[in-house]
Amino acid sequence: GGFPELEAASLAANAGMRVSIRAAAASGVPIYGECGGLMYLGEQLTDFEGRAHEMVGLVPARSVMTNDRLTLGYREVSSLGTPFLAAGESVRGHEFHWSTLEGRVDAERAAYRVLGEGERAEGFRAGSVTATYVHLHLGARADLAPRFVEQVAAAREARA
Repeated sequence: GGFPELEAASLAANAGMRVSIRAAAASGVPIYGECGGLMYLGEQLTDFEGRAHEMVGLVPARSVMTNDRLTLGYREVSSLGTPFLAAGESVRGHEFHWSTLEGRVDAERAAYRVLGEGERAEGFRAGSVTATYVHLHLGARADLAPRFVEQVAAAREARA
């Protein structure tokens, strides 16, 4: 998460970190980005001044900051298979962002279906990477965070 738009130039300049994250993804390390994490894992982030900054490139989308569109609200999502939820499980979360995504969310590679909104596809899954605008409410289910820790541990053991 966070606010990558505030440090987009610094994030883009840190090529070593972007290379490390891509290498971790290639080796199967589970990577989960929410909102700002989605923006950072994407291809590019255009800040409020219209300057484009290269990001990690693991998500096929570009984030564009906008002053006139705020997405805000609670969401109930059904998983399509993420590090926190098996396919078909659901949980509550929220969205809060001033950015939009250029690039289509492919229903086959989406992370979630947002329930009650025409079942729209949301987020991205590719290999060990999951990125979404939805912030999950980890307190809603006590098993969510331990599941992610277990998946990270299993990935570490598999690489050892």
